[in-house]
Amino acid sequence: MGKTVRTLAYGSWPSPIDAALAAAHDGRPDDVAFVGDEVWWTEARPAEGGRRALVRRSADGTRHEVLPAPWNVRSRVMEYGGRPWTAHMTDAGPLVLFVNFADQRLYRCAPGGGEPRPLTPVSPVGGGLRWAEPRLLPDRGEAWCVLEEFTGDGPTDLRRVLAAVPLDGSAADDRGAVRELGDDKHRFVTGPRLSPDGRRAAWLVWDHPRMPWDGTELKVADIAPDGTFGPARTVAGGPEESIAQADFDRDGALLYVSDRTGWWNLYRDGAPLCPREEEFGGPLWKPGLGWFAPLDNGLIAVVHGRGATALGILDPETCEVVDAAGPWTEFAAGIAAYGERVVAVGASPRSAYEVVELDARTGRARVIGAAHDDAVDPAYYPEPQIRAFTGPEGREVHAHIYPPHHPDSVAPADELPPYVVWAHGGPTSRAPLVLDLEIAYFTSRGIGVAEVNYGGSTGHGREYRERLREQWGVVDVEDCAAVALALADEGTADRNRLAVRGGSAGGWTAAASLATTDVYACGTVVYPILDLTGWGTGETHDFESRYLESLIGPYAEVPGRYAQRSPAEHADRITAPFLLLQGLDDVICPPVQCERFLARMAGRGVPHAYLAFEGEGHGFRKAETMVRALEAELSLYAQVFGLRVPGVPTLELRA
Repeated sequence: MGKTVRTLAYGSWPSPIDAALAAAHDGRPDDVAFVGDEVWWTEARPAEGGRRALVRRSADGTRHEVLPAPWNVRSRVMEYGGRPWTAHMTDAGPLVLFVNFADQRLYRCAPGGGEPRPLTPVSPVGGGLRWAEPRLLPDRGEAWCVLEEFTGDGPTDLRRVLAAVPLDGSAADDRGAVRELGDDKHRFVTGPRLSPDGRRAAWLVWDHPRMPWDGTELKVADIAPDGTFGPARTVAGGPEESIAQADFDRDGALLYVSDRTGWWNLYRDGAPLCPREEEFGGPLWKPGLGWFAPLDNGLIAVVHGRGATALGILDPETCEVVDAAGPWTEFAAGIAAYGERVVAVGASPRSAYEVVELDARTGRARVIGAAHDDAVDPAYYPEPQIRAFTGPEGREVHAHIYPPHHPDSVAPADELPPYVVWAHGGPTSRAPLVLDLEIAYFTSRGIGVAEVNYGGSTGHGREYRERLREQWGVVDVEDCAAVALALADEGTADRNRLAVRGGSAGGWTAAASLATTDVYACGTVVYPILDLTGWGTGETHDFESRYLESLIGPYAEVPGRYAQRSPAEHADRITAPFLLLQGLDDVICPPVQCERFLARMAGRGVPHAYLAFEGEGHGFRKAETMVRALEAELSLYAQVFGLRVPGVPTLELRA
């Protein structure tokens, strides 16, 4: 007998994808690397307080965690982190170095060899000492790292340098035993990459007010026999050229990714390798991200694409790129090579991120870790569409459309579905087209989702990225509205049941949309920026403390623009119900932003809810938090759109 298809109103379709299931599958593998011929990576553990575990895949294919709970392998350098671990295979087994999130100390351990022991001291000053991108040099008895050192109690009272940490533990209680490899002339640095002969180091630097996608410099220095650096010289980059990654190939030539042509492309010793109007790099949100890895045979493994990314092998002599065959349609920043083996993290609209190994000799790709497992029948997964819309002034706007989808339910023929427009964070980032059970949570119930890669997003070249320059709160809002209204005009979405949702910079876009348009019936605003003046004058962390100079304009020159664009300054314009979600430990978008906004909304009679979560920072990591937040969001839409959603706690909205 065939299946019975029921006719039910949008939003009321029964779904096996509940909030707990979506939370359990949140997060992706990251920080992939080879340790000898083994592959290691980190994984999220939402059910264990959101810690990140270090996972080891042995040569025989067995996998196990290197460190038990509560060890949490995660750095806070630049608050977004950076590569938090490294390891070296010795005759006695692996020697592991990692950053523990709780105290940000660098630790040394040998699996099965007892408790990890600290290599770096604790500082009582401000945020203390933080470490990222450790690189083991056993012959020197050191690990070379990025050191972020607070010099005062303020979020911008700090310095960053390249530093050498002794492996013998002599610096565990002595900051003076940490050897600095260079000066602190530049505000931001990435970890050093060493030439094959060990005689040269290359790294990236940049300074306020630039962000790394605006302009960086590639530095090279000679390394003396005693491990000291000679004078650093700039070999590429500048204020308007973004170098996203650098490394040496097997012959000692310097490879790097630059956007000097308007696209992040690969160069070798200054000469273009494969000039194309697509990206071979991306935004450097944390040190240690990578989009290429040189192989021993002279080829280069690359993560590349336009609007989406593939894993491929580039022949620098012919400029030919051969992509890995397989179901993956998106690869994250982060790639490693060993001999002719390559590992990366890939996903697709039908599978979540998993660790993929590519054999560059045979072209065979396979999943070796964090393998996707269908927790429910894939028939409940959304079926997305890649679309381009026309925004104001005829500009193209890229988006992913996820219509309501259910194997056994349809809506009445005369009903149009509600849609939620998702604005991604960053804003210099993008929404990838991958399986996300949070999206499936809505689409399998009959609520459509539209992810908008508004002007300012990455993946489409520098010109598209710079549409947001001094236009944040304008172009992003207009582009999201253009997609929402186009969906309504073409009969895809119900014009009266549109919502907007976003987190971080996307939270800003969602709130600004509620304050400046009448497109949406409600909105979900997650750990947002709401008051530009406060955020841009001391309320956020150092890395983004001058970001607004490119997104809005220098505060000293256009202070009125900061007030004009801020939702907190225009609370009187907001009439649509909203849900505000915030982590109380968030130092990037701190709770004071929400508190100030809510104070200005008080007494205005707009139904809303504010949920604040202890122990959560920027980006929710605990399963219980994600469950509460997702169910609250669905309840908001149910109340505003008139949906029946059984089994979901009712969110109390207060006027």
